[in-house]
Amino acid sequence: MRVLRFLVLLVALLAGATSALADPTFPKLTGRVVDDAHLLSPAQVAQLTQLSTEVEQASSRQFVVATLPDLQGYDIADYGYQLGRAWGIGQKEANNGILLIVAPNERKVRIEVGYGLEPIMTDALSSQIINQVILPKFKAGDMAGGIVAGAQAIGEQMKQPLEAAEQKAKAAQDAATKSSARKRQGGGLPIGLLFWFIILVVILVPMLARFGGRRRPGPWDGQAYRARDNDSGMLPIVLWTIANEIGRAASHRDDDDDHGGWGGGGGWGGGGGGGGFSGGGGSFGGGGASGSW
Repeated sequence: MRVLRFLVLLVALLAGATSALADPTFPKLTGRVVDDAHLLSPAQVAQLTQLSTEVEQASSRQFVVATLPDLQGYDIADYGYQLGRAWGIGQKEANNGILLIVAPNERKVRIEVGYGLEPIMTDALSSQIINQVILPKFKAGDMAGGIVAGAQAIGEQMKQPLEAAEQKAKAAQDAATKSSARKRQGGGLPIGLLFWFIILVVILVPMLARFGGRRRPGPWDGQAYRARDNDSGMLPIVLWTIANEIGRAASHRDDDDDHGGWGGGGGWGGGGGGGGFSGGGGSFGGGGASGSW
């Protein structure tokens, strides 16, 4: 009984942990490149600033590169869409802003996509750029090179006419679908599912065996049966918790397969660039992809 109460309390505490985080603070939008983590050289800041300018001139889409020293305890996806909204990247009516965000201390990278660009910068294409272009350089210790290469890949897609951009996004989606199907066919049991299966066997099966007994209670068995009744009241909660966690583990399996391992960091002492730039009021809803190294 005490073990069950502890497990339920632990799950509740973990579920509510993120709600205890303070509201995030955001760096000032000083230009098209905000290098607060000091990963880029002045020449690279100028190069990326020019790229962002060309994107906006060719398509009216706004593209910002941001390196951050601290995510303040937030997942990069949660921080990223809030950063995009705070800066207002993209036109207000079109929501056509996009950010490349790098957090070297947490070893996280994200492409954050505004609502209006989701058809041409899909989650699949964002993931493809992260995993095939950015992360290989990050793992090799070339942080600046990964940022520049990733920004160039994003910039090329943003400069394209709508039809061509949609075709490239569709090709990336088709490739991701095929890859996911292969993983499901050849993959083993996910660790998360294995953990909850062990919990099921070790805790719930003996409990259910106790409930299955049909012996009539004797005069000294009242306390034992009251304890069983208390356990039975906890059973639906535990079953729901386990089922919920199994579902979450299954839904995130493909995302976990895309994450890289640990690698090196380092870089230049750069700064912001592109004075006079400001967002146009665009909004973000969590579209894009993340990666780690």
